[in-house]
Amino acid sequence: MSIKLAQEILKNRFGYDSFRMNQQAAIECVLSKKDCVVLMPTGGGKSLCYQIPAMLLDGLTVVISPLIALMKDQVDALKNNGIEAEFLNSSQTSREQAEVFQRVKSGQTKLLYVAPERLLQSGDLFIDFLKNINVSLFAIDEAHCISSWGHDFRPEYIQLGKLKRYFPEIPVIALTATADKLVRKDIFERLNIANAELFISSFNRPNIHYRIEPKRNSYAQLLEYLERRREESGIIYCLSRSSTMSLAADLRDEGYSVLPYHAGLDKATRDKNQELFLKDEVKIVVATIAFGMGIDKSNVRFVVHCDLPKNVESYYQETGRAGRDGLESEALLFFSWADVNKLKGFAEVEGNQRQTEIMLRKLNQMGEFGDLKSCRRRFLLKYFDEDLSENCGNCDNCLKDFETIDGTIIAQKALSAVYRTGQRMGLGYLVDFLRGSQSQKIWEQHKSLKTYGIGADISKNEWFEYFRDLMAQGFLKQSDGQFPVLQLTEKSVDVLKGNVSVELIKATIKEEKKSSLVSDVSHEYFKDLFADLKTVRTEFARGENVPPYVIFSDATLVEMATFLPLDLNEMSRISGIGELKLQKYGADFLAAIKRYCEENDLESRINLKAPRREKKQRTKRNEKGQNTYDVSLEMFLSGMSVGEIARERGVTNSTVENHLARFIQSGEIALTDLVHEDKIEPIREAIVKFQDIGALSSIKEYLGEDYTYGEIRAVLADFTGRANAATR
Repeated sequence: MSIKLAQEILKNRFGYDSFRMNQQAAIECVLSKKDCVVLMPTGGGKSLCYQIPAMLLDGLTVVISPLIALMKDQVDALKNNGIEAEFLNSSQTSREQAEVFQRVKSGQTKLLYVAPERLLQSGDLFIDFLKNINVSLFAIDEAHCISSWGHDFRPEYIQLGKLKRYFPEIPVIALTATADKLVRKDIFERLNIANAELFISSFNRPNIHYRIEPKRNSYAQLLEYLERRREESGIIYCLSRSSTMSLAADLRDEGYSVLPYHAGLDKATRDKNQELFLKDEVKIVVATIAFGMGIDKSNVRFVVHCDLPKNVESYYQETGRAGRDGLESEALLFFSWADVNKLKGFAEVEGNQRQTEIMLRKLNQMGEFGDLKSCRRRFLLKYFDEDLSENCGNCDNCLKDFETIDGTIIAQKALSAVYRTGQRMGLGYLVDFLRGSQSQKIWEQHKSLKTYGIGADISKNEWFEYFRDLMAQGFLKQSDGQFPVLQLTEKSVDVLKGNVSVELIKATIKEEKKSSLVSDVSHEYFKDLFADLKTVRTEFARGENVPPYVIFSDATLVEMATFLPLDLNEMSRISGIGELKLQKYGADFLAAIKRYCEENDLESRINLKAPRREKKQRTKRNEKGQNTYDVSLEMFLSGMSVGEIARERGVTNSTVENHLARFIQSGEIALTDLVHEDKIEPIREAIVKFQDIGALSSIKEYLGEDYTYGEIRAVLADFTGRANAATR
């Protein structure tokens, strides 16, 4: 079956010009009636891997999804694109379910969403029903739920292995955003799809800024964080139901639009709170992990963890609920090692020592991530067996300078404390011991030791940092188990004897990151028009009783507010607008844009929108010894945009702009390829004004947020080249 038909559906139904990541390969596999497993990051477009084949295959696609609360939204979104879809779950009346069965039997339904327990309940009645239907494909969403090693194990998923016995000839596609090697092995084995093809896309979410703050005065920090985001949509995760309720109440008292969500609330309240959040009528949900898996809300701008997730998979999936539309978003975690120790009590699996050890190891890895001094994105990707060639430039650690100090005496004090207390004490005890704490938990015999209190001049938090650094450098080790103690290593002896010196890290904050809303649009958008377009979207959403993002995503509205399309042909060039949506909504959105342009004397800027080019398959770069700048240049000259290069290389847009600016003086890239001509003269004037052309921060501050560092560097490169030419 031709992939051209799939591309036509992608454009006409979903409004996208080209496939992303491994979408095309997975679709081709399914159309060849082969099994496959798809690992793709949240927001990467996993659902298209089965929705497009569903429209091309002759028969019904059955989608197994674990959360019935989301089925209606998924079905609404498909129907909004003119695709016949239905769901079956316990929220429906008997009559409603009978009507669904009738539509399925008539052959008019292309996709049917069911929960795993529904698929295999009542003996094999539902299976028998499907045997009398022309089923063309089984799609198993959130496939990691099948593994007891995973972070969200669902016992009912194990029964899905029967599908291959009942329907051996029908292809199965299993999809997930989070699966390490153990979980992947379980997916293949338990679904009985040993020969399935595996498609692993990059786990990188370059539009998410990862940030971790110490869990001190976290409520005050949270209020400061939220103050700048009152109009943005976000999720705040807490560990317990009680803390969820109390935090939601406190934030409501502070004037925030917020509701709680946890499994202890009655179903009607949970459903109502989720619906209000999905429809943008409530900005923030404070939730336990009961909320959010598979959530389709595309405009979540931030995810905050007030408590530590139990493993990296959970953290990755929960933070992945931000920025599904590709726009800049943030993930903030308040971290403390006390949380790690608290969670160790929950990691124990009764009667299963091996699983307990795995869960404890995963928890400790989450602790390592929280205490990391290097690029957080590299750590996350490495966890999922993916390498990032350079630091991301979009996490808190990449925006810090780490200053080293001579920490030999500090190290000797720490190691001596471990030795003199018998290598039997935990980190918190040792810090209190060194600071001379009068707490009753300090053993009386320890108070007579010379080391007691010799670190009183160093703060508690600094001591924790230094101990972690010593462990990272191998001067100390931590025992396994629920109550780990610190112990000396072979490297410790030379430090205690004064034979080696020790360097320790002291962190100092770099210039604060200034994030723009848009991750891959190089031109500024009109914010007041964006607000007008959201109003139009809200009216349609209320009229159709669907979440606003089902009409158009924020990313689509941002493109409208950037390129100002003024007729239906221009509107069709905006990403996310297929033929059906163009017919249904195009005129109303065009009216809002035309009105805005008339009031502000503006014309269409659709000519600024670079035509999207299909990505070509590439061999691995640097095989010929190319440096990183040459790689970016070659990709740019092949027709890729700055945003596309950044995504493919796993770096920021700013990094790519810096690479390309080097080639302006050589003439390999024209200045107007990187900077819109309207911006060039103001930047040149700012350069002349500040004279010292190295003073980037002064120029940037003078020009304001409408100008990027990359644009300034490009004009600087051109300016310097002209000056050098004039003096030769």
